[in-house]
Amino acid sequence: MANRERKVQLKFRVTPQERELIERKMAQLGTRNMAAYLRKMALDGYVVRLELPELKEMVSLLRRSSNNLNQLTRRVHETGRVYDADLEDILQNQDRLWRAANDILAVLAKIK
Repeated sequence: MANRERKVQLKFRVTPQERELIERKMAQLGTRNMAAYLRKMALDGYVVRLELPELKEMVSLLRRSSNNLNQLTRRVHETGRVYDADLEDILQNQDRLWRAANDILAVLAKIK
């Protein structure tokens, strides 16, 4: 919605401590536009911005695991053989994925 369509102005007062808290929350979110922040909070009730390096790591692990599985599948179709080392590699990747998922769940569980 364009700014020129917003013709109704709302005003309210806060204490200095409340303003400081609002500014801290805006900083955590990475925004400087107080009007946009307050409008979003008033309309939606909350704003969530998750930056989880654990999630990026898990996506990377999933990508590698998928590539390894595709390579193994092609080799099995070509040779008809499965090697223990390949299976061990898949098991290790699965273990890393489970640990990454648990790390993410632990971080999410701390969110209030």
